Amino acid sequence: MHDFNYKHNNLYCEAVSIEKLAEKYGTPLYVYSRNTLISHYRKIKEAFGSISPLICYSMKANSNLSICKALVKEGAGLDIVSGGELYRALKAGVSPKKIVYAGVGKTEKEIETAIKRRISFFNVESIPELRLINKVAGTLGTQQKVAIRINPDVKAKTHKYITTGHGENKFGIDFETAGKIFLERARYKNLNISGIHMHIGSQIVDSEPFIKAMKRVVGFIKYLETHGAEIRWLNIGGGLGIIYSKERPQTAKEYASAILPILKKIKANIIMEPGRFIVGNAGVMVTRVQYIKETPSKNFAIVDAGMNDLIRPSLYGAYHEILPVRSHSYLNSKDVRVFDVVGPICESGDFLGKDRKFVGLKEGDLLSVMGIGAYGSSMASNYNSRLRASGVMVDGSKVKLIRRRETYEDLIRAEL
Repeated sequence: MHDFNYKHNNLYCEAVSIEKLAEKYGTPLYVYSRNTLISHYRKIKEAFGSISPLICYSMKANSNLSICKALVKEGAGLDIVSGGELYRALKAGVSPKKIVYAGVGKTEKEIETAIKRRISFFNVESIPELRLINKVAGTLGTQQKVAIRINPDVKAKTHKYITTGHGENKFGIDFETAGKIFLERARYKNLNISGIHMHIGSQIVDSEPFIKAMKRVVGFIKYLETHGAEIRWLNIGGGLGIIYSKERPQTAKEYASAILPILKKIKANIIMEPGRFIVGNAGVMVTRVQYIKETPSKNFAIVDAGMNDLIRPSLYGAYHEILPVRSHSYLNSKDVRVFDVVGPICESGDFLGKDRKFVGLKEGDLLSVMGIGAYGSSMASNYNSRLRASGVMVDGSKVKLIRRRETYEDLIRAEL
């Protein structure tokens, strides 16, 4: 579900013409629908209402302050993976008690800062990390809550770069090692080891891998409880997929109906970390066709947005629907032509979509790359010294600039 629809052959975000947004703010331009963002958060909250989980939006999907603030205002916590995201989370006004901190490579300085800010949990990924958090907490004279991230050794049906719960991935701790940690938890005097965390990957469109992983984790919790460990929190991560093309992902209600019976077998409070499901379809990227290039083997629509603005197609071979901002569907079907939509970056891998059909596409036309709310702007870069794009949020008929376009001065601001 999203709020990007055609009205009189023109694409709108809620009640605002995308063409007018491009005229005012330029291109490339990220456009976000506040209604889509909030309604997807509410879908998760309502689906799991019977267990009242702490829903921590995964900031890595899109860490823009306005997006995070909107979700925090709805009651969301935040899932962070770096000191920078901690800084952003606090700027967004979230209570530190609603921050959970994941990631395999936390530095001592990052750990110290997070403990001082009194975050809720660290999701611990290794024994060396556990020792370091214990040491830092001891130096600060406090006891820190941690959850042990389990690697349940379950293969998620998703791209190999975004699966995180298989034995060959760098994330999490195997069951045997985790069991020893809990049984020897008294060794870590400055830690309250009272939680389990799992996250098996991203863009997972069916419940089978989740069910398999959660059954294993719940069984593990029951084993620990028979050996005197009290597991007060279970963080089930995120990973819910969205529609990019022809996917048919489960809805929030379908996901809840599949896993709630498993979760209700334990007493632990539940934490969730959805990211893509909330913000993915809340955003599009508007780009303008600079050139139509015809060759004997291919037609290219060269646009002003590239892999520096949206790297997913280049990095994962990800598919994003690309729609004309002004529809020419009224033209004769013989005007349909096939194009590769490519960017200005000096890389052959710089493309937004291949073999896409358009009617009457010409230079100067605007295109909308759909479903870029997650891992669009958050993975953007200045490669080729390109300026990162601006972003706006639409709320009904109101528009707010939530990120200004960079300037050339911004490019060299940190350089000496």
